[in-house]
Amino acid sequence: MNRNAFLLIGIATLLSACYGAKNILENSFTVEQSEMIMHSDSLTPMRVFKITNKQDSLLLRTQSHYIKANPNDIVLQRFVNRLYATVRDSISLGVGIAAPQVGILKNIIWVQRFDKENFPFEVYLNPVIKTYSEKKQTFREGCLSIPNRTDTLNSRAYSILIEYETMEAEHKTETVEGFTSVIFQHEIDHLNGILYLDHLKKEVVDAKKEN
Repeated sequence: MNRNAFLLIGIATLLSACYGAKNILENSFTVEQSEMIMHSDSLTPMRVFKITNKQDSLLLRTQSHYIKANPNDIVLQRFVNRLYATVRDSISLGVGIAAPQVGILKNIIWVQRFDKENFPFEVYLNPVIKTYSEKKQTFREGCLSIPNRTDTLNSRAYSILIEYETMEAEHKTETVEGFTSVIFQHEIDHLNGILYLDHLKKEVVDAKKEN
């Protein structure tokens, strides 16, 4: 085999290695994210990002990324546990939380299931809303990232069809109704860089157009 052939094989191997590394990076946590997550144990809450902080606000307005479901990923396990500790922390005490709210731009949310017995908290990876019902519902919403404020929204769908992955890498679809569907809509919005205030502004604009 001549020198040029060896060179071509070397380039191909290098490109393959780089491409593989790129895919791994896109599907899991960056080094900076991993350091942030592993800095404390599983029971330690993380800092909640607030729109009152300029840098926090910029991140909260950024779309999150796909995360590969892997039950053997130690960093993922630690993050999921710390995210739960954050939403259940006495300072926060919410009914749902999304990864970007603690500075991690990955598609992960926790939701309290008020439609199930004992109202359990459940974690969802890469959740997507496939369909929204035409029927709407009215609920008062607050947000851990928007301090000292709640508002009434009239535009949330009553029923949604969601698609997601579990921590065990199972792919599932499910129809969710009522208040629990509001929590899902709120948290999935976070993954897309959307805050509930955006819906409120749209409602106000639409109301003015009608009058």
